Amino acid sequence: MISSFFQKSCFLVLFSILGCQFSQAQSTDKSLYFKKPAVNHLESLPIGNGHLGGMIFGNPNQDRIILNEKTLWSGGVQDADRENAHQYLSKIQTLLLNGNNKEAEALLQEHFVSKGVGSGEGIGANEHYGSYQTLGDLLISWADTLQGYENYSRVLDLQDAIATTTWKRNGVTFTQEAFSSIADDVMVIKLSASKAAQLSFAIGLDRKENVAFSSAGDDILLMTGQLPNKDLAGMKYAAMLKVVQEGGTIKNTGKQLEVDGADVCYLIIAATTDYNIDSPAEPIGDPVKEVSKTISDFKIATARANHIQSYQEYFNRNSFQLTSQDKGVSKLSTPERLQRYAEGNEDAQLPVLYYNYGKYLLISSSQPGQLPANLQGIWAPEYQAPWNGDYHLDINIQMNYWLAEPLGLGDLAEPMHRFTANLVESGEKTAKAYYDAPGWVAHVISNPWYYTSPGEGAGWGSTMSGGSWMTEHLWEHFRFTQDTAFLKAYYPVLKGASEFLSSILIEEPENHYLVTAPSNSPENSYIKPDGYRGHTAMGPTMDMQIGRELFGNTIEAAEILGIDQDFTAILAEKRARLAPNKIGAAGDLNEWLHDWKETDPHHRHISHLYGLHPYDEITPWATPDLTSAVTETLKDRGDDATGWSRAWKINFWARLGDGDHALLLLKKLLQPIGGDGSKIVWGDGGTYSNLFCAHPPFQIDGNFGGTAGIVEMLFQSHGQDEVIRLIPALPSSESWQKGSVKGMHARGAFVVDFSWAKGRIAAANIHSLKGLDCKVLLPAGMKILDASGTQLGENTGNDAKEVEFETRAGMDYQLVK
Repeated sequence: MISSFFQKSCFLVLFSILGCQFSQAQSTDKSLYFKKPAVNHLESLPIGNGHLGGMIFGNPNQDRIILNEKTLWSGGVQDADRENAHQYLSKIQTLLLNGNNKEAEALLQEHFVSKGVGSGEGIGANEHYGSYQTLGDLLISWADTLQGYENYSRVLDLQDAIATTTWKRNGVTFTQEAFSSIADDVMVIKLSASKAAQLSFAIGLDRKENVAFSSAGDDILLMTGQLPNKDLAGMKYAAMLKVVQEGGTIKNTGKQLEVDGADVCYLIIAATTDYNIDSPAEPIGDPVKEVSKTISDFKIATARANHIQSYQEYFNRNSFQLTSQDKGVSKLSTPERLQRYAEGNEDAQLPVLYYNYGKYLLISSSQPGQLPANLQGIWAPEYQAPWNGDYHLDINIQMNYWLAEPLGLGDLAEPMHRFTANLVESGEKTAKAYYDAPGWVAHVISNPWYYTSPGEGAGWGSTMSGGSWMTEHLWEHFRFTQDTAFLKAYYPVLKGASEFLSSILIEEPENHYLVTAPSNSPENSYIKPDGYRGHTAMGPTMDMQIGRELFGNTIEAAEILGIDQDFTAILAEKRARLAPNKIGAAGDLNEWLHDWKETDPHHRHISHLYGLHPYDEITPWATPDLTSAVTETLKDRGDDATGWSRAWKINFWARLGDGDHALLLLKKLLQPIGGDGSKIVWGDGGTYSNLFCAHPPFQIDGNFGGTAGIVEMLFQSHGQDEVIRLIPALPSSESWQKGSVKGMHARGAFVVDFSWAKGRIAAANIHSLKGLDCKVLLPAGMKILDASGTQLGENTGNDAKEVEFETRAGMDYQLVK
């Protein structure tokens, strides 16, 4: 796309990249820092406003900025249900009841998977299922590359959400600032120089397929297209680039804009599609008109301030600090810090940086009214994203939102709530087609078209509890906020999921438990005593745990709302008969209804520990025997796994109160991974240079799950009694012994600030939002005071003690020594 006008002396590029670096101080807990341009997207700096994302390479010669628009998907609405699949349900269940799992799985593969190719085995860009796709590239080719460059720096400031690249060439310092504004719904790139009339470059938009380019004025480029949907018309999109300059001249060649001798330039990008979030079968709006209006409404004068204000309104709600510092770290790049940390050196602020980065990524990839963050958040360079960049309902999309509620960012989980509700309509059809059942179901995978059918493979696609798991986030939002209006609005979603699950349960013959059938324990397989290795089963442990949680949540929600007593009475009866957690002969927790061995003892999914996390029916203080069993399971599975699996294990060990093991897993999660992300190594997860989590390849759920794990190490409020626990899994490492947290949210609608020193709580403040009774595990030697100084509780013993006290809405309560 870039004209030969600026293709000069390319032999100097390598010299420029390798020979011109310098070190500068950085904010070690709130900035990513690179000493050279990115060579791939896993070294780039991500920016985003929820739906419009950019990945900044920062090359002073020919720069690339990958563009993404969250709704840009190939494919479209499809009918993937086998309408008469339910005719085979009874036979499949009978085979399972009789122990004929092999025949059951074969019959399931023949008649009970999706119609057609489903997701295309994760390569569905050219199928009806579709794939998340990059919007394209913004390319900047500088005119003065003959001189090389020096003093290079590329920094992502997490406090302001601005990516800044600086370099010096021929005595002139150049600066590129980039951000994606929540307030103005545009991406802005400001180019400036330390001397006047120094900005000379060509700029263009590029896309490899399904694209047309045109100019819409002397300073505007337009990129439009329509993605494929198999043999049907697909999604329309538009992206507009406008250049606003101070000084110099600009020329529009039709394919690019050429700027010569400018003092300052602003590149403004807007993008959208005709996707209709609540009715995908009915495209809405004219993308060209939409981006034109966005660009015309944009005002440069207030853009930076608007961006920072809208972003910080989320970012500043919560903070985490560790007081320890490490000399010399501030001059190291982020990749250098990762390598140093992996070699066993201390970097007290690296876990804090990872925490802040997780918070940044959530704000930047999930805003109210949008689709949820997908497997890549919003940052993907591919036209065929890994696993279609879709929504996996057997942990991945849920993990993306574990951190939202405790960080006070529950409003950023609105896309997750909306998505769950929008699954109901198609899920009702799927429930009827496969199970002849009321209510709604969603299986393992979904997309913007609200796909709810089973996957195309019996080995993984028949897990039936994906939709039920999604509803956990609805109930958790209520637990944290006590918002009865929200609960009333979403109660039908909970009820529909319960209607389905309660109607399809069957009685197994050995213990007369109620179980699901057919189903899977996500993506794992078993070995029966007769040697058969299979996936299809009845009553896998995770299904039973999710069933108890869903029924319990629905019962409690109905009680709060004063409705559906007859229905919840039936749920309570069935809940009591669900197959319980069972401890196997080896002392671990059974993954299946029977004590079968796993084909892969170190499998990345540990789905049967759902009851430990995110559900809370297994806790060290209430279920010691099961706690021992899950601990044994974690030891057996080991610490090595894919990136997101390591993140989940951090949460597990934190729930068990073992901060040192949680930190060990965090260090494993942060082990540096090189390459371009194309290689898949199932047991070798870690972190790429730009802190993206390596599955590998890149999946953002590990970032979010890792951040949530740090939260669990510092703060917990789960369990039947929702007791607030401060630093419940604090590592013994010296760098963790002094710190503070502000703005942590607890179940029961409390906001908590606290600090600790020498590994013990020094002070805390609990703010009551709704005036409910508060329970806190009060450290030894501390007391609770209200705003007037009246003592409400005291612990004069040597061990922490649970204390309950009344609160008033809007009031603060102090924990002091």
